[in-house]
Amino acid sequence: MRYRTAFVVLLAVSAWAADKKPITTRGANRDVEIMATAYITAPDIKAALGAELGKDIVTVYVEVRPKSGKQVAIAADDFVLRSYKDGQKSSPYAASQIAGKGGLALTSVPAGGGGLMSQGNGPVWGGVGGGMPQRLPGNGTGIGNSASDPDSTEAVEKDSKKEKDNPLLVLLKQKGLPEGETKDTVKGFLYFPLEGKHKAKDLAISYGNGASRIIMEFQQ
Repeated sequence: MRYRTAFVVLLAVSAWAADKKPITTRGANRDVEIMATAYITAPDIKAALGAELGKDIVTVYVEVRPKSGKQVAIAADDFVLRSYKDGQKSSPYAASQIAGKGGLALTSVPAGGGGLMSQGNGPVWGGVGGGMPQRLPGNGTGIGNSASDPDSTEAVEKDSKKEKDNPLLVLLKQKGLPEGETKDTVKGFLYFPLEGKHKAKDLAISYGNGASRIIMEFQQ
């Protein structure tokens, strides 16, 4: 009886471990075939990328294969990551937005202090149930006052002269998805801002737009 119980526990642990593995999804249109693998947890991202990126970033490894030898234009902004959990959607960060010199650092400032609300490439919240979508804090330029919030986000420009070359920036560029026109298969990482905790089953990545758009869900 004890052996049977141990066997059942082992099966449950194995199923749990399998559920924790990064999930790969596939899709295609008339021009390209795409395979994408989502790395959500910090340990998975570090193991796949070779570096830690901090919280609120989901890393997706993408492989794009042009069909029938046809030349296609590949751009990171053609991809959008969406969360069914809370309605967020975002385009990928450039490597320089994560680890660049002279970028914008986001700092919290008290309400009423004349701070600037960051607006730019952060994930977009809402658009579900008729609500107007709003962009979450991300890298970009700031406009307006945000006195209605207990804490607002101020974009502060870093002094690139005081910064040394960042090995992380080099790594992110080297391992990022190549962009440009190609007839060959290209592979690389995309770095998406996504606030909060999410499971793979909550996420989907889309490529392109209009009738040729590909939507790929990260489901078991």
